[in-house]
Amino acid sequence: MSFLQQLLRHPYMLVGIGGALGSVARAGMTDLITRWMGSQFPFGTVAVNVTGALIMGLIAGYGETEPGKLIFSPATRTFLMIGVMGGYTTFSSFSLQTFLLMEQGNWTGAFLNVLLSVLLCVTGIWLGFSIIRACQ
Repeated sequence: MSFLQQLLRHPYMLVGIGGALGSVARAGMTDLITRWMGSQFPFGTVAVNVTGALIMGLIAGYGETEPGKLIFSPATRTFLMIGVMGGYTTFSSFSLQTFLLMEQGNWTGAFLNVLLSVLLCVTGIWLGFSIIRACQ
């Protein structure tokens, strides 16, 4: 097996290549939607998050015990679910995790995941802005 073949089998390389592809797809989708809908509201981001969640659901739906297990190899799942979808939108991972909590009947965990993710992420953005503004 050549060095390149070995390198491409490494999970981090799969994630990196997939992430690059997902990031480019995100930029393209955001640009397309913004050109169509305008920039007064982040429709591009909403479109990316919704399509990302849909695609993640499609990929993950093929597994009973592990998301995607029935149709994809572990390397392919790493490439698609962590790499491509992670580069496209981490909202898809959040959505999958929330769905799995709900499917397990853990409604409290699902609610907390939504509440904490939204509140803490928005708080993190506010805190980051506040720090930068205070340093200017």
